[in-house]
Amino acid sequence: MENSKLERINALARKAKAEGLTPEETAERDALRREYINEFRQSLTSQLDCIYIMDENGNKKKLEKKSETH
Repeated sequence: MENSKLERINALARKAKAEGLTPEETAERDALRREYINEFRQSLTSQLDCIYIMDENGNKKKLEKKSETH
């Protein structure tokens, strides 16, 4: 993510704490946060694809992708 977008996220966070955001700024902040999280998750995909978890019975199973509803 570009530095300008990261700086904008931080500026909006500071403004939200200090004086609150307008509905347009809130929507912008939410969109920027979603973009940041998606880029972060994509950067970890190769590592996450190699992760196995163990259930209560000791069986290994591949880590499942998080659904969009969570």
